[in-house]
Amino acid sequence: MKAVFLYEGRSIDYVPDAAVAAGDVVQIGNLIGIAQFNIAAGATGAVAVTGVWGVEKDSAAITAGAAVYWNAADKVATATEGSNKLLGYAVAAAAAADATVQVRIG
Repeated sequence: MKAVFLYEGRSIDYVPDAAVAAGDVVQIGNLIGIAQFNIAAGATGAVAVTGVWGVEKDSAAITAGAAVYWNAADKVATATEGSNKLLGYAVAAAAAADATVQVRIG
């Protein structure tokens, strides 16, 4: 079967087991997205899987262009791969003292 275009895919539907707040990073298997609006438990909501987002980060510096990973346990972005999932790439450097990093997800 040939591939058939379905939609742009800037966001996808997501049904969480627990309530999700707008701006929360959501991990769906290996896919990472960001909730665009509050989503009640068991309800369908939109999760962005593209775009540039300011994401809370750990205390390490992250260079522009570096791969950025999602540490689900600590709920922060990090430059440490390990068991963390790829969130995207830093579009600007973030110093160790910065609370957030700008990440192009998707």
